[in-house]
Amino acid sequence: MFRSRPKPEKPRAGQDGVLQESVWDYPRPPRLERTHKRIEIWLGGEKIADTTEAYRVLETSHPPGYYLPPGAFAPGVLARDQGSSMCEFKGAATYWTLSVGGKTAQAAGWSYESPTPAFQEMAGYIALYPGRMDECRVDGEKVIPQPGNFYGGWITSDVVGPFKGAAGTMGW
Repeated sequence: MFRSRPKPEKPRAGQDGVLQESVWDYPRPPRLERTHKRIEIWLGGEKIADTTEAYRVLETSHPPGYYLPPGAFAPGVLARDQGSSMCEFKGAATYWTLSVGGKTAQAAGWSYESPTPAFQEMAGYIALYPGRMDECRVDGEKVIPQPGNFYGGWITSDVVGPFKGAAGTMGW
């Protein structure tokens, strides 16, 4: 049975009067955008990454995915994992396992070592599933992981949905 996608919400003022972005205004194919917001990640009770030099990928119906430079991660946290996948827009993905403080997040990160021309700037940058980390923050705000197990979007108060990923949304 075909389900129509929900109507997009219009941008509106959120907490503190900050204008919110609707994921339904994001493009398809997705757009790569540099961000200087502070991105922080914790795993195993330790801060494992911190940067203000990330990229975010914006795609219709998805909260942004954040890609961090490899140098933003604490030494010894990242290990290349087996397997790969293909994104029609970004190319072949490499997977990463993260380990620290007695905790391991298997294949919780991915990167594009040789992405398509539109995403060349983020070659080698690493994205993570926020739900597999202890905590992720954008400019100090704790992130809510995108629903479902397939997508890796980061939901903050300045992004509104509805978001693809929850049960019944795969046909959008």
